[in-house]
Amino acid sequence: MKSVSTLLLSMVVAGLLILPVNALAEPNRPDSWLPTLQTDTPEQGFELAVKLSRMGVKTTQPDIDALKQGRRQYAKDPDALIDASKVIAVHFSTIAAANDYWRDE
Repeated sequence: MKSVSTLLLSMVVAGLLILPVNALAEPNRPDSWLPTLQTDTPEQGFELAVKLSRMGVKTTQPDIDALKQGRRQYAKDPDALIDASKVIAVHFSTIAAANDYWRDE
């Protein structure tokens, strides 16, 4: 089961490396799914972190059937779930920094 979690984490990381940083946030494109990392609240920031994680997996594994098959394997593996949570935490850390940790100005 450890290999499944390692594979999942590797897929997410690879997906993030494939996308150039400037392609992630494109404020001039009205159809961009990620126009900014700015959010009004930490809760919205966490929701964005989850979306970034999901988009990373979707980008690295565009085959929906393969994604669903893998989900059955890692859904019951605590190490894989912890690894997925780590990816979300990294994204949330980045978003928090981009929002100056939601400090009052």
